[in-house]
Amino acid sequence: MADRSSWETDDLTALRDLARSFCEKEIKPNIGKFIEQHHVDRDLWNKAGELGLLCMSIPEEYGGGGGTFAHEAVLIEEQARIVDSSWGGSLHNGIIAHYLLAYGTEEQKKTWLPKMASGEVVGAIAMTEPGTGSDLQNVKTKAIRQGDEYVIDGSKTFITNGGQADLIIVVAKTDTAEGAKGISLVLVEADREGFRRGRVLDKVGQRGQDTSELFFDGVRVPVSNLLSADGQEGQGFVQLMQQLPQERLIIAVASVAGMETAVAQTITYTKERTAFGRPIFGFQNTKFKLAEAATETRIARVFVDDCITKHLEGKLDIPTVAMAKWWTSDRAMVVADECLQLFGGYGYMNEYPISRMWADGRVQKIYAGTNEIMKEIIARTL
Repeated sequence: MADRSSWETDDLTALRDLARSFCEKEIKPNIGKFIEQHHVDRDLWNKAGELGLLCMSIPEEYGGGGGTFAHEAVLIEEQARIVDSSWGGSLHNGIIAHYLLAYGTEEQKKTWLPKMASGEVVGAIAMTEPGTGSDLQNVKTKAIRQGDEYVIDGSKTFITNGGQADLIIVVAKTDTAEGAKGISLVLVEADREGFRRGRVLDKVGQRGQDTSELFFDGVRVPVSNLLSADGQEGQGFVQLMQQLPQERLIIAVASVAGMETAVAQTITYTKERTAFGRPIFGFQNTKFKLAEAATETRIARVFVDDCITKHLEGKLDIPTVAMAKWWTSDRAMVVADECLQLFGGYGYMNEYPISRMWADGRVQKIYAGTNEIMKEIIARTL
């Protein structure tokens, strides 16, 4: 990235150096191992915690860094630049911790956030079910109150950090007769009886990420595990809708950083690789394709930087972040595909990062609400 983003301060640039060093030393050399074992090493979380790279946007009183979303964005960008999708840090930091901060009781925040900031506890959120996909109103998982406990039954799938999570926010129906109004969020510790993990899922991309199935068979948790500061049930759907915009912005940030990385690596490759007696970059088609990719990448960067600035000011609205999520994830796939083509046969080899970018990027158009759902959200405001 030639120019510093408008939202980046000197402090954030210093953080970028730390984040880059961490990603280069602790993640990049191990990407192959993480892919092979389908999860990161557990101590990666502890190392990140020791360096202060976890929960940077959580207040210091709860063990966090006292920063803003901009701090999270820097780490997301640096992870994207080493072409890693194994570590679920952005979900843990930018999503799970913020559900607790926004909706947790004081006791819940003081119990869990410091442990999340140290890396002692890894977080996950269990929304998606085998039959529901983006249709969160119709989840089948139940959390039925019995005395001073909830009894949770159901199954979840496609859960990021599912294989390693110590604390799971479960989207469940506390009132099965209701739709959206019957949904609550309940905290489940992974050591609860009746909770079990299924397989780590065999995905096209993001193969180092421990995306898992989760099963809840009569799991009992105290009523105090309801994620609700006032103890009221039925707030889950509203809570999800309030937090999903930040999740979608995280995807947009990662998409743009991925585009920038793909273009930079392809420029380097095409200038070094020769065909028919000259560098591949010397052919008009190569130059034109890269000119197009560089232009789309610059447009995406300006748009996302504007979204980050608005988000930091509390002014980012739901339709705009839906635009950012669908458009950047869509264009990131186009750019990755065009760049892969310029690598020729080598672009199809797993040893070249461009192949991982292409495979890993495809899911960005699907999760946090499919791009079709994003267009529906936008269309409602037109």
